[in-house]
Amino acid sequence: MNVGAARNAHLIPLIQGGRMGLGEIVNGLLTSRERLVWEASLARNARDYMKGADLAREGEKPGALRVILAGWAQKYKQMPDGRRQILGVVLPGELCDLDLFTVARTDHSLAAVRRLTVAEISRGEAQRLFEKCPNLAPALCWAAIVGTAVQREWTINIGQRNALERVAQLLCEIYVRQRDVPSTAGGACDFLLTQGQIAEAMGLTQVHVNRIVQQLRLRCAVEIRNMRLEIPDFAQLAALASFNATYLHLGEAPALVERVRMLFSPEAYKLDRPLDRPNDGTISPAV
Repeated sequence: MNVGAARNAHLIPLIQGGRMGLGEIVNGLLTSRERLVWEASLARNARDYMKGADLAREGEKPGALRVILAGWAQKYKQMPDGRRQILGVVLPGELCDLDLFTVARTDHSLAAVRRLTVAEISRGEAQRLFEKCPNLAPALCWAAIVGTAVQREWTINIGQRNALERVAQLLCEIYVRQRDVPSTAGGACDFLLTQGQIAEAMGLTQVHVNRIVQQLRLRCAVEIRNMRLEIPDFAQLAALASFNATYLHLGEAPALVERVRMLFSPEAYKLDRPLDRPNDGTISPAV
C-alpha cells in the first residue's frame, strides 16, 4: 500500500457502510479480491476540498470518476444572474456521477458543502479497474440507477409538495440515506446543509425555510443544530411528508445485483434469443 492509500485507509469503513452508498452494492457484486483492489484505489486517489470549492464545473470535460469518502457534496446549476438551484446532495460512500464515460461536457457543477474527502479516479485508472474487477461496472450501474430514482423524487418534491412537505421530505430522505453510516445513531444523523442551501434545493426563500424549520420543531420536535438532524419521531415526520422510501431501493441490491450483472453479459444480447421472453422471468434484454 502506498503512502496515500495508507494515510486514507481509515476512510474505507465509510465506503463499506451506508444504505444507499456503494458499500452494500459492492459487497453483493465484487469478489473479495475485487473489493480489495477497489478500496485500495479509492484510498490512493483520495483528495480533500475546502467548503464551497468546486469539484467539477458545468461545461468542463469530465475528468474523474468520483466517490465521496467523507463530507457532503452538492450538485447545482447557476443562472447567469447568480441564482442557483441545488439539484441533489451526495453523501459518504455515494457515487457522484458517471459523466466520465457518458458525456463530452458536464451539464451541472459539483461543490463541497463543507470540507470533504473524495476519491477521484482518472479515466485511465477506471478502465484498468474495470479490467481487473469485471463486476465493478454492474455495481456502478446499479448505483447510477438509484441516483436517477432519487432525482425523480426531487422533481416531484419541488413540483407537487407544499413548502412544509418539501422540507419534511428532504429531512426524511437524508436521514434514511444515512441510517447505517457509522456517524448515525438513534434518531439523529449528520446534516450539513444550511437554511440557505435548503432554500436553494427546495425552491424556497431562506426566510420561508426558517419558518418551516420552526414549524417542524413545534409539530414534530425536529431539531437542526450543530450540523446534526434530530428526529425523535420519524413516523410522524414521514406521515407529514407522505414519505415513501421505495424510490431509494433499500435492501434490493442483494436480490437485484444478478440482474444488473446479466445486463452486462454478452449472453443477454444474443440475436437468437427470443426478445419477448425475459432472461429470468422478471426483466427482458429487449427493454
